[in-house]
Amino acid sequence: MIKLFNTLSKKIEVFKPINDVVKIYCCGVTVYDLCHLGHARSYIAWDILRRFLIYRNYKVRYVQNFTDIDDKILKRAKEENSSMKEVSEKNISEFHKDMDTLGIMRPDSMPRATNHICNICSFITILEKKGYAYSKDGNVYYSVIKNKDYGKLSNQNIQRQNINQQGRMTNEENNTKVNPQDFALWKKAKDDEPFFNSPWGKGRPGWHIECSAMVKDELGDTIDIHLGGSDLIFPHHENEIAQSEAANGKKLANYWLHNGMVNVNGQKMSKSLKNFKTIRELIKNGISPMTLRYFVLTVNYRKPLDFTEDALKSASEAWKNINAALSFEDIKKSNFIPFDKKLTSELIEPNYTETLNSEIIQKKQKFIDALNNDLNTAGAIAVIYELAKPIKNFINQFQRIKEIQINSKEIFSLSKRFEMLKELTEVLGLQKEELIKKSNIEEEEIKHLINARLKAKKEKNFVEADRIRNSLKEKGIELIDQSRELTTWIRI
Repeated sequence: MIKLFNTLSKKIEVFKPINDVVKIYCCGVTVYDLCHLGHARSYIAWDILRRFLIYRNYKVRYVQNFTDIDDKILKRAKEENSSMKEVSEKNISEFHKDMDTLGIMRPDSMPRATNHICNICSFITILEKKGYAYSKDGNVYYSVIKNKDYGKLSNQNIQRQNINQQGRMTNEENNTKVNPQDFALWKKAKDDEPFFNSPWGKGRPGWHIECSAMVKDELGDTIDIHLGGSDLIFPHHENEIAQSEAANGKKLANYWLHNGMVNVNGQKMSKSLKNFKTIRELIKNGISPMTLRYFVLTVNYRKPLDFTEDALKSASEAWKNINAALSFEDIKKSNFIPFDKKLTSELIEPNYTETLNSEIIQKKQKFIDALNNDLNTAGAIAVIYELAKPIKNFINQFQRIKEIQINSKEIFSLSKRFEMLKELTEVLGLQKEELIKKSNIEEEEIKHLINARLKAKKEKNFVEADRIRNSLKEKGIELIDQSRELTTWIRI
């Protein structure tokens, strides 16, 4: 059974869906800029949740919104001498490119705030009629003091809460509210900004009400799982709960899941510290999409993720081995390795087959158990590595030894492992990447350079030895030092 940490209850709970379709809502991006590493971390984590639920035979409806009206978007439009719509459309397109590159499944629906203005106005009207909202000078605010359960998600004292944690509140707005903790449901339009007509005059919705209205319209009053970053717990998700449960008279979500933040070399990632990393920038600098995905999966989704060169290098090497193992089928076909699955299984003794199948089933169950335990992706990856290691070792030998003796039993075993490897990497969204470099370098030249490197090492000219190694690696040749006197090689 699947167990998840519920931010609302502050404990791990057994997941029990409301009905036969699991309804999930994920808070999406405000589309004013390119996505960064924090977005990658969040959406990869929730992609794993969705994939695992589907793998465990749940039907899932997954909704993720776009916030396409916001002060940040309006500011960017002014800077670029364009419009709110143009900035939004451009960044929505770029968002899809980044998420597709990382192998993140597209949501079943991606509503935009600007397409739900009527629903938002209706939602606010209900809150007004129920006494939870008040209007003032063309603005509408939610009265926090009217909700006795306010603060139940973040577990904060109302008087001590940082009401402007996301920096979206102006001094002017604070001066028009009855209480400082009250938050905007509808904002009166300024003279120089886009607006929508409403019962309260020209204006635009507050940030929090957008999600409440879209959740209700897309998924209903109560959903199974609500997702987001831990920075959204307060005030955004707290305010969503307050709005939705006051208006609908029902629980908004049974499970609240939040991912940890991203640090860079131990410091919080931020533009002010100049350690801000966009997905586009990372990939442009040579980090493969699946390396980035693998890196994110090495740490539990709830914990902080520290982005360092060493951690990324380690993830890159580990992913390289798994990626090589995922090339097993291609290598068999391209090298005409004879293998008839049906015929081979008939020739191999039943006891061996039974033992092998039992071992592979145990690994599959270990993988499932890891993800059942609050999406323990690190544990799941360990199983992936166990499956990949013997396949990668065979590939290394095959590439290194010219006339290798191919054992049918070994190929049968590796093929069974490979089938399970493909199945489980799909659950983690890890896709084989074509990283093999085209190398025209001849074998004689490789041997010559290996001898030159051995000579350089004997003469303690390690700079030259490293230069030769790196030069060969750039040409798709990896050297393997077996001893001081023997170096072998493989094509990578």
